[in-house]
Amino acid sequence: MQNLTPALAEIEWHDGQPYASAFQDVYFSSDNGMLETEYVFLQGNDLYHRWPQLDTDSFTIAETGFGTGLNFLCASKLWLSTASENAVLHFISTEKYPLSMQDITTALRLWPELHTLSEPLITQYEQLINGIEIMLYDHRVRLSLLIGDATECLSNINPNKVGNEINAWFLDGFSPAKNPEMWQSGLFKQMARLSNHATTFATFTSAGDVRRGLSVAGFEISKQPGFGKKREMLTGRFAGNQSAA
Repeated sequence: MQNLTPALAEIEWHDGQPYASAFQDVYFSSDNGMLETEYVFLQGNDLYHRWPQLDTDSFTIAETGFGTGLNFLCASKLWLSTASENAVLHFISTEKYPLSMQDITTALRLWPELHTLSEPLITQYEQLINGIEIMLYDHRVRLSLLIGDATECLSNINPNKVGNEINAWFLDGFSPAKNPEMWQSGLFKQMARLSNHATTFATFTSAGDVRRGLSVAGFEISKQPGFGKKREMLTGRFAGNQSAA
């Protein structure tokens, strides 16, 4: 059972943008957070091409690090404009330290172009962080927020209850150097358990430990040019050849 009184994130505001005190890291690129999400996670998982061609009535994304909800909103925007009206997106995100209502509201005001999507999220945000799954956008998007350590949260997921395996992974969260507890072999093993041969992943980092961990867990990996100041990022697909290591 989820903790109904989660510890909230301690936020500092630097030049109008949220900064995590505990991790000494930003929530999104100072260059342009929305473009970063579109490039890293939406393009990185080939969703612009996959969703218009979707031949099922559902698609499931799992994310590590809900943060401000920006990735969720950008994914929802693309889903609503490209996927069949009869299909449902299930977006599952983990978050150890959710933002307070005030902080997430302030953060999402940075993106007025997402206002029609962010307002329904903010309206139901307190339910969400208290473990209540919500439906949004004419019931075309289902959002589950799992509060706690990412690996532990994922280990509790039964793929039969989320509508088959995960179709795409958004590996976000703070950088491996500043949040090493999340980026570890247990996480990658849970990803493998919940993936199928069509499952993709994308992440902003190209750290060696992350690359090796994903490879050991059975993912084929490709380096891509990074967004903004980042030289490289990783994308890939689950190959299913898990090492015993």
